[in-house]
Amino acid sequence: MQRAAVSKPVTSPLADLPQATFASKVEVAGDKAKVTREVDGGLETLEVTLPAVVTTDLRLNEPRYVTLPNIMKAKKKQLDTVKPEDLGVDVTPRLKTLKVTEPAKRGAGIKVPDVAMLVDKLKNEAKVI
Repeated sequence: MQRAAVSKPVTSPLADLPQATFASKVEVAGDKAKVTREVDGGLETLEVTLPAVVTTDLRLNEPRYVTLPNIMKAKKKQLDTVKPEDLGVDVTPRLKTLKVTEPAKRGAGIKVPDVAMLVDKLKNEAKVI
């Protein structure tokens, strides 16, 4: 979903933090971060004071490709099951669903033969223009 890409830049002003987006390289030194990102004309380097909101690009890290022996080892590996209570996490629902209803049924749409009829229906029936 593309909406996910919006949440990080929106977080920055709400938290009153500096932001650097689409980072392909991040270097942290003390209370500052130097962020390099790819732009149309080449590379752009920004320096932000930490804490900051930094979003990353696909080129930030080189993915490690899984080898066949490691896949076979993973199949045999024992998985530990941990309950939320063991981690001190409260999983009590904080929202209460009061009611769920289906949307009202709508009639089938119609095809209009020409633009004049469409404009007439939008103006007189739907009253949107």
